[in-house]
Amino acid sequence: MPATSTPTDASGRPIRLGLRENWLQFTLLVVVNVCVGGLVGLERTTVPLIGAHVFGLTSDLAVFSFIIAFGVTKALTNLAAGALTARFRRKQLLVAGWLIGIPVPFALAWSPSWGWIVAANVLLGLNQGLTWSMTVNMKIDLVGPARRGLATGLNEAAGYTAVGATALLTGYLATTHGLRPTPELIGVVFVAAGLALSLVVRDTAGHVALELAQHTKPLPTGENTGLAAVFARTSWRNRSLRGASQAGLVNNLNDGLTWGVFPLLFTDHGLGLAAVGLIKGLYPILWGLGQIPTGHLADRIGRKPLIVYGMLVQAGGFVLALTLLKTPLLAGIASAVALGIGTAMVYPALIASISDHAHPAWRANALGTYRFWRDSGYAVGALIAGILADTLGLNATVIAAALLTAGSGLLAARWITEHRPAR
Repeated sequence: MPATSTPTDASGRPIRLGLRENWLQFTLLVVVNVCVGGLVGLERTTVPLIGAHVFGLTSDLAVFSFIIAFGVTKALTNLAAGALTARFRRKQLLVAGWLIGIPVPFALAWSPSWGWIVAANVLLGLNQGLTWSMTVNMKIDLVGPARRGLATGLNEAAGYTAVGATALLTGYLATTHGLRPTPELIGVVFVAAGLALSLVVRDTAGHVALELAQHTKPLPTGENTGLAAVFARTSWRNRSLRGASQAGLVNNLNDGLTWGVFPLLFTDHGLGLAAVGLIKGLYPILWGLGQIPTGHLADRIGRKPLIVYGMLVQAGGFVLALTLLKTPLLAGIASAVALGIGTAMVYPALIASISDHAHPAWRANALGTYRFWRDSGYAVGALIAGILADTLGLNATVIAAALLTAGSGLLAARWITEHRPAR
C-alpha cells in the first residue's frame, strides 16, 4: 500500500498541523496580535476622561457612547468575519482590517468633537473584529485540535498584555503631555507594524483543508454549515455552546463596564491619571499574561472548571473594588488583580470550548457567533453602566456587575459539558 504523501502549499512547502511545526508563522501572528491589542489599548485610560474633561460631557451614558459604538461594530464584524472566510482568505481579511484602522490614532488625537471620537470607534471596531478574529482563527488552524487551549491562550495573552501595557503608557504620557495628542499617536506605530507583518504572514487555508481531511468525526449528513444555522446552534440550540456564549458576553460586559466606570470612579475618589493608568493597565496585563498558563491548563484539566471559577473570581473583583474604596488605590489594584486573573482563566477556555464543540466545517462561523455575543458585551456593559451610573451612581453599577457575573458562572456550570477532541 503506497505511503500517503504530505500535502504542500502553493510554494511547495509541506503542510503539517502543530505548534512546533508552524512556530515561525505562529510567532508572526502573536506579534501581529500585540499590535492589535496595542491599538485598542490607546483608549483604556484617556478616552473616558477626554469625554468628561475635554468635551465637557456631563452624562455618563454619553461618555460611554464610544464604547457602545466600538462594541456593536466589533460584535457585528466578528459575526461577519466567520461568513467572510468562506469567500475570502484569512490573510486578505487580516490586511483589510489594518487598512481600516489607519485613521484611528489620528482621529483620537485631533478630533474636533465627540462625534468624531465615536466615529473613530466604529472604525476601531471594524479593525479589531477583522484582525483579532483572523489571528485567532489562523492560530487554531496552524496547531490543530490538540493544542487549541494553548494556541488561544498565547494569542489572547499577546493581545491583552499589549492592551495593558499601552494603557499604562498612555496614562503616563497623559500626566506629562496632556490627554491629547501625544498618548494617541503611539497608535501609528501599531498600525504600521501590524499591517507590515500581516503582508508577510502566510494564509492557513491549507491547514484547514488538512484538518478536515484528518477529522475523526465526519460532518453529519445534511448538517447545515451556513451562518444562520450555525448562529442558532451556537446561540441557543446547543447547550454547551449557549453556555459559553453567555459567559463570553458577561465577561466582556465586565470589560466594557470597567473601561468606562473605573477611570471616573477612581478619579472621583482622588486618584490621578498615573494611578488610574496603573489600575487600567494591570487588569489587561494580568488577563493577558495569565492566559499562557491557563490556556495550557485548559488542555490538561478541561475547559469547564476554568470557565466557572473564573467568572466567580471576577465577581469577587467587583466586590473588592467597593469594600476597599476608602483606600482607592488599594481597591483599584485588588480589583484589577482579581478581574485580570478571573478573565485569564475564562478567556482561552471559552474559545477552546467553542472549538471543541464545532466541526471544522462550521467552526469559523461558530467562533464568529461566539465572538459576536462576547463582544456585544462591550456595548451591553457600557449601556448598562451608563444608565445605572446616571440613575443610581457608579457604586450601584459595580454591584450590578458582580451579581451578573456570579449568575453567569452558575449558568456556565449548568450548561457547559466537556467535549475533548482526540489527540
